[in-house]
Amino acid sequence: MSGRQHRETEIARRVRARGLAVGRAVAVIADEIHLACGPKFGTTKIKAHRLSNGIALADVIEQVRALFERDGKAVPGIGETLLSAYESGLKKPGPEYLHYLCSVYRVEPAALGYEGPCICGHGHGTPGNVRGCDFEEGIPDTSPNVRELWIQPDGGSPSADGGEEDENVLRRTLLKILAGTPLALDGQVLGAVENIRRHMDETMASATVSPAMLDQWEETTTGFGRQYMNTPPLRLLCDVLLEFSTVRKALERRQPVDIQERLCRMTAQLSGLCGMIMIDLGDHRMARSFFRTGRTAADETGDRALRAWVSAREALVPLYYGDPREALALAKKSRDMAGQTPCAAKTMAPVVEARALAMLAGSTGPKKEVVDQAKRALSRARAAFAQMSSNDQEDPAFGYTERQLYFYQGDVLVKLGQTLEADLILEQALGKYSGEDLLDQTLIRFDRAQCRLIEGEVEEALEMGRKAIEMIEREYRTELVMRPAQNLLKAVQSKYGDVPALAAFRECLQSATEDASAAAAAAAVTLEQNRQQT
Repeated sequence: MSGRQHRETEIARRVRARGLAVGRAVAVIADEIHLACGPKFGTTKIKAHRLSNGIALADVIEQVRALFERDGKAVPGIGETLLSAYESGLKKPGPEYLHYLCSVYRVEPAALGYEGPCICGHGHGTPGNVRGCDFEEGIPDTSPNVRELWIQPDGGSPSADGGEEDENVLRRTLLKILAGTPLALDGQVLGAVENIRRHMDETMASATVSPAMLDQWEETTTGFGRQYMNTPPLRLLCDVLLEFSTVRKALERRQPVDIQERLCRMTAQLSGLCGMIMIDLGDHRMARSFFRTGRTAADETGDRALRAWVSAREALVPLYYGDPREALALAKKSRDMAGQTPCAAKTMAPVVEARALAMLAGSTGPKKEVVDQAKRALSRARAAFAQMSSNDQEDPAFGYTERQLYFYQGDVLVKLGQTLEADLILEQALGKYSGEDLLDQTLIRFDRAQCRLIEGEVEEALEMGRKAIEMIEREYRTELVMRPAQNLLKAVQSKYGDVPALAAFRECLQSATEDASAAAAAAAVTLEQNRQQT
């Protein structure tokens, strides 16, 4: 037994002893164990009931088998591994096993942490044993720390909204990621992503949630924003979409106006965050779909700042994968939406304008008027940043940070060919990071490599690019991150040919992207086939 398990058992043993000493029922003691151990050790309600009875896994299994024999049924295949999976929350017992577990503990499914009545249709408790459901106003706790990651067993009844299997796909993916299994974005995951997004579109117009639950969901959404730069994209996408699906279910029933507005705000933020992740993963079409859902939700709130934020984030799709002119138009639209409201979009939009202008200038050679326009946009961004709240200045996803402002200012100057000033600002930007925001740090390193290349220092540029690649862990090597490396390779080859250092850089790049590219291509084909069928 690990030290953690030992402490959990010791605390449960003390709670049980004190409860028995004062004559409390076993089911009540189970609730007290869950309250004492749940926050510290993640103890589930079903495990709390075993601990309250002071028995081992093997004892529960023997009791279940005895009940099967009593009812004239074949001995079941339940073992310690399966029961342990129930207790850890990785699996949910099917209707028959749940019935017999309720019989063993003499409680109803809700007391074990499961919704709905038992299949037998009658109660299992003995007088005084059942305390009832621990759910606040009948709504289970769905915060990330206690969210169930169990997979619905084969043959289980599907949920009424038809989205259970899509959520199970994401749960399976998340469990594999947590187990350290290398994964690529495949067609099944993409299909689940799209189905969940469509469900949200379908239920936007059509609820009762407690204020405490809303507060919790809003805190979770904010937490996802803080994780954006530091969590592997596919892992974060699973987490975000599971929360997204939870919010959608709350929206299925019409809510009071104030609650509806808060739910729509969370929907807009979660949709926008999903769109940002899909940009990182290289699926610009799915990104646009999420931003479209985000716009619909933001329009329901009437919040200019939120609507402007969604548009500013959407402008990154054509900036990275389309026409810079479209990005410029979306950025200006976002700026107009923000108006005079101090907000993240008022800073972000002119930065996107400057980047789009720099890209357009780079395709034809920098012209003075374009350079001046880009620098004026950066000046507006700096002025708007100074007016932002301190909370927004510390939020890299839903706000805009000072380090991001330095980074993108340097990025604009690189594209305008002003390498001396660009390298100085990029170095300052990198110094403002302290291990967090891995995505930005990688892109800054590639920008600095571009500075060296523009100055003619080819070998140093390739060496900096190679080190940047090697510093990226496999799960972070997304399309967005690896694209600057590809651009560096093409730029060197077109201007200097096959210089000696290019072979080593090419080999490093190919090794880093080969598997991911194949998986991404297969996923894109599958997704397109699914779209054509629907």
